[in-house]
Amino acid sequence: MCVSSNNASVGQPLRRTAGEMLRDWRHARGQTQLELASQAQVSTRHLSCLESDKAEPSRVMLMRLARHLELSLRDTNLLLMAGGFAPMFPERPWEDPSLAAAREVVDSVLRASEPSPAFTVDRHWNMIARNRMTEVLLGQVAPRLLHAPINAFRLALDPEGLAPQILNLPQWRSYIFTRLARQIDLTADPVLIRLLHELQGLAGHSDTDDEPSGHSALVMPLRLATPWGPLTLINTVTMFGTPLEVSLSELTLEVLYPADAATRSALETIWRAQSDFQGHGIQ
Repeated sequence: MCVSSNNASVGQPLRRTAGEMLRDWRHARGQTQLELASQAQVSTRHLSCLESDKAEPSRVMLMRLARHLELSLRDTNLLLMAGGFAPMFPERPWEDPSLAAAREVVDSVLRASEPSPAFTVDRHWNMIARNRMTEVLLGQVAPRLLHAPINAFRLALDPEGLAPQILNLPQWRSYIFTRLARQIDLTADPVLIRLLHELQGLAGHSDTDDEPSGHSALVMPLRLATPWGPLTLINTVTMFGTPLEVSLSELTLEVLYPADAATRSALETIWRAQSDFQGHGIQ
């Protein structure tokens, strides 16, 4: 039996209720009420009452449903607040003193990745840290794209960014769009939706550009033309394991490793030249 609840107050602006959010996220995940109810070990009738706001959810129930819906920490907080509860997970700016240990870990990984280029991005693909090799490879990018916040995807696909240097641009563009679309499916983030539309509207894009390359490689390489010759790079993604803080949970560390011996040799040559130059500059 459903117990009626009323979350709206006279004179207050309408907002999404916990029930509406549960229903929307379930639809986004392609799940039926029966499937979600079975996973969360609740009755289908009770879930229906929760989604229609005819029953008030407990904090424990919202946390359980959020887990089975695979919501991010940010969206879990939003769901809890919609249900009238305090957020579960803290959110702090990257510069916050309490995240000093995390920043040290990220900086250490970025340095250890050299001579491979590496950088860290937030949930909107804005760079918050990068190593020196990344700086070197961005040497031909228009200065306007290097003003904070530097968006990694905009940097790659803008005609004044890396796009003219990317030898397999159609395939790399398709790869970026696929990653963005998957992230939008998971988060419904309006900032990411606007970013995808912006990138799709950049000069030179057409539907045929998004066709897969057809090669049998196991991963999508980034082929980059540079003053030191062509580089073939494979990106790897690292995230903090089991984070309990919103900003950390949304952090992604990307490292572009050499895909062949020629690229490895070229990166080492570039790195030695840069190190020698910096060494002479210090002296």
